[in-house]
Amino acid sequence: MSIRHPTEIQAACIPPLLQGEDCIGNAKTGSGKTIAFALPILHRLSMDPYGIFALVLTPTRELAFQIAEQFAVLGGAINVRTAVVVGGMDMMAQAIELRNRPHVVVATPGRMVDHLRSGSGEWDLSRVKFLILDEADRLLTPTFAPELEHLFEALPTDRQTCLFTATWTPAVEQLALAQTKPGKQKLFVHRMTSSVETVETLKQYYLLVPSHIREAYLFHLLSHPPESIIHLRRSPPEPVKHRRGPAKKQGKRPTPRDEDAPEQPPPTIIFCNRPRTAAYLTNMLKELGIRSTALHSRLTQRERLSSLSLFRSSVVPVLVSTDVGARGLDIEDVAMVVNWDMPQEPEEYTHRVGRTARAGRAGLAVSFVTERDEERIMKIEDRIRTKLEEMELPEDKVLEGLNSVSTAKRLANMELHDTGFGKREAVHMAKKKARQAHDDM
Repeated sequence: MSIRHPTEIQAACIPPLLQGEDCIGNAKTGSGKTIAFALPILHRLSMDPYGIFALVLTPTRELAFQIAEQFAVLGGAINVRTAVVVGGMDMMAQAIELRNRPHVVVATPGRMVDHLRSGSGEWDLSRVKFLILDEADRLLTPTFAPELEHLFEALPTDRQTCLFTATWTPAVEQLALAQTKPGKQKLFVHRMTSSVETVETLKQYYLLVPSHIREAYLFHLLSHPPESIIHLRRSPPEPVKHRRGPAKKQGKRPTPRDEDAPEQPPPTIIFCNRPRTAAYLTNMLKELGIRSTALHSRLTQRERLSSLSLFRSSVVPVLVSTDVGARGLDIEDVAMVVNWDMPQEPEEYTHRVGRTARAGRAGLAVSFVTERDEERIMKIEDRIRTKLEEMELPEDKVLEGLNSVSTAKRLANMELHDTGFGKREAVHMAKKKARQAHDDM
């Protein structure tokens, strides 16, 4: 893994974890927090190997798979066995994995609780030595409270509990200041000294645009990226095979011709607030000849993993994602993060832009600010204690592509209508409201 020297979070947290202390670790994105808890776990496991030795909880499925991969790499010498227990995957296969007692279980809280409730007693969490809450600021929200309470009751009281987070929230602060329980060692807390949550190598801009022509500005930004990241381009324009005879089969739309296809942008993640927006932008960019793939909660887990694989391997240079892709994902050489929608909460901005400028690399973040976003941008700047610079694009050049963009917008919306995306959204929202009503009873 080419690790020569520990990062600040690793140097601070690994010694107390090896000494058996509970820990809260706070560090900027891309600073190596996973290794900070994985190495102590593997060290202790090598001295007394058994399963289930450690439980790592994460708020998103994609992050769970990534953490499991890192455990597999770091623990290869001791043949560590890991299991990923997340929603969207076959529960029976996961139950078989749990019965085989893997050393490390990486899970989302909801699916882990489902297995505890439906299990036949062939395994339990009574011997777990480490409980890790990664992206703890997100896990310590009311959304996960019932599942965490259930899991805490199933776990032994003499376990080590470790929380790691890139953003310091009131919930994390409350735990850091809490009184140590009798019989427990004092909690070790490492909080980053910098008051700025984002890394120094990240250039942060905002783009002030009217909401009704955002798409034209996005297309221009991707087709003509800033000079500072042009050298990071990794995908050539997609070759188009011209066929004789009919230009297309029924139901298929024509692909841009070779001479019309834009040059592909450097690796870019575009963040949206809603799954429908992510699907719409993905379709629109494809119509414009920019290879894109989507990551959101309405996709199957197999589709989500496939999208990440395509993006990681540079087959597709643009990933359009909701906040399921904002936490913890470590993808090399992401040149630019675009906030199509400003995040609902200011701390989510830190996680989104943290997908670029990782491990000392440079990166660029561009936030689209419309007439509705003034208050949000001010809250974000207060949170990160950094002023965003204004980016200006040549309006005349942007508007040259307006006709093509308008056509692509219409075709993208037709695609969503034809595939019934709106109906699926309505069904999902109805189920969500029913679950909330049931929980409130």
